[in-house]
Amino acid sequence: MANNRSSYNFSNVDEIKSRCNIVDVIGRVVTLKKAGSSYKGLCPFHNEKTPSFSVDEGRQSYKCFGCGEGGDVISFVQKYYNLDFMDAMEMLARDYGIELKKNSQGSRYTKEYYEINRQAAIFFFKAFRNGANPAYDYMRGRGISDETLHTFGIGYADEAWTSLTDHLVKQGYEPSKLVDVGLVSEKNGRYYDKFRGRVMFPIINTGGKIIGFGGRIISEGEPKYLNSRESSVFQKKNNLYGLNITKDYVKKEDRIILVEGYMDVISLYQAGVRNVSASLGTALTDNQARLIKRYTSNVILSYDADNAGQNAALRGLDILYGEELRAKVLVVTDGKDPDEFIKAQGRDAYLALADEAVSYGDFKLQKAAEKYDLADAEQKLLYIRDALGILRKMKPVEADMYLSRLSKETGISEQAIRQEFASTSGENRTGPPVFVPEHGSNSANWDTSDAEQQLLKLMLIDSDYTKLPDDIKDDVFTDRIGSSIYSAIGAIDKGERPLDMNVLQDSLDIDCTRMLDTIISKIIPGDREKEIYQDCINYIRRVKLKREDSEITARLRDPNLDQVEIEQLMQRQIEIQKKLKG
Repeated sequence: MANNRSSYNFSNVDEIKSRCNIVDVIGRVVTLKKAGSSYKGLCPFHNEKTPSFSVDEGRQSYKCFGCGEGGDVISFVQKYYNLDFMDAMEMLARDYGIELKKNSQGSRYTKEYYEINRQAAIFFFKAFRNGANPAYDYMRGRGISDETLHTFGIGYADEAWTSLTDHLVKQGYEPSKLVDVGLVSEKNGRYYDKFRGRVMFPIINTGGKIIGFGGRIISEGEPKYLNSRESSVFQKKNNLYGLNITKDYVKKEDRIILVEGYMDVISLYQAGVRNVSASLGTALTDNQARLIKRYTSNVILSYDADNAGQNAALRGLDILYGEELRAKVLVVTDGKDPDEFIKAQGRDAYLALADEAVSYGDFKLQKAAEKYDLADAEQKLLYIRDALGILRKMKPVEADMYLSRLSKETGISEQAIRQEFASTSGENRTGPPVFVPEHGSNSANWDTSDAEQQLLKLMLIDSDYTKLPDDIKDDVFTDRIGSSIYSAIGAIDKGERPLDMNVLQDSLDIDCTRMLDTIISKIIPGDREKEIYQDCINYIRRVKLKREDSEITARLRDPNLDQVEIEQLMQRQIEIQKKLKG
């Protein structure tokens, strides 16, 4: 194992520390008991009868006050298992399913990349604070105080094309490294600033290192928000915005409020709600949930009140529930986002909403019920089917409680509902369809269906799947998000795979990059790609036919139609129904 260790990319150290919870690792070999904000146990490195060994989950460190041993999760594994640093890394990576990548040019420059980001943050900060500029006016216009702006290190990227590039090059940094870290772009051998005319939000990990930036455009233009590209020092899936500042408040309150955007974090923090953080323009990830778990087991999702925000909350609940975190959803009234609400109503009103946040099961069932007319018998049965699907993913005791509630809500006997739940829970299906989308599937923030997402994932795998059948190619994607990603793939697709994901992401706005992250995370078995592709196409055809069928039904209600039009519409409807049955 050790022969190839020097070829590993140990910039993965940050990921190891992020994903390997020190309490879990040490808890395998030391009996730990909660003691205040830390855990105590008998030191494994010397004999003792009174526990003097302390593990701090928030700081991800251990310390023995008897023998003086201390360190982080990697140094513990080194010491306890008598391993060198690289063997300890490999052991933790293996146990936690982390891929240790081979050394690359980027990994050799990891320390330099952190320093480049730090210097860029200083440059942006000085531009923001020294002299009049539109970024400062914008943030003050949003009601953010100088103290809060300073706390979050807010900066300004001016409109010039090479301000930051020239500054960093003068400091001795190679332009190619500025491109690698995502601060600079290159075209035809010319280098220019990626962030221009934007308010700059430094993104800092819980270890205090500046790993990237988010930029909010000040004037008109797209994308509204622009993030640093993924690099050896910046992986969105492993980090949360503002947690470096708010983690101690999260521990103190023993709950975290997760919001969607930078401004939500900053506004809530300024208003006195300081146990707050946000994901980085992506759907919540397993790694982010594990990061939260270091500081608290209680999570309140406070996303925007629009459909996108509420669907994001639905997905976030599943991620948090899977990591055994207690998750609730705060629904901001009047359709406002958290930033708008707290400015209008204040801290106490917002915290009152937080205290009334809806639990995991209640929110999931509530959102499922909103899709149906429960006064209609057929619609009610469809809702029960969806509801039972939700309950099957819960722990048995929770599911049992909601089965009784479902009976009262629908007027169906509890015995019948329980029988249906038991029979469908124990199904042993053979040869299931490869792709079976949920009713009304809307698994991302928008109306891009599961089938469309699977189709886009296949296009990322093989250019052949970008060639869509003539009968549906003009209206495969039902919303702007899916259409934009499809167009962006076509614009850079030269038939070679893998596609350059950085180029693809840079061409998309923040909503599209969120959806792209969801699509990338989907797993498609390599031996079933063609089958899945055909299932997706068939499903999209059926959706298109059902849509046309509904439109014809609506038109047939028009009293002004003449007999010829009625007959033509009815004939077309018969054809559609035959195709659907087929």
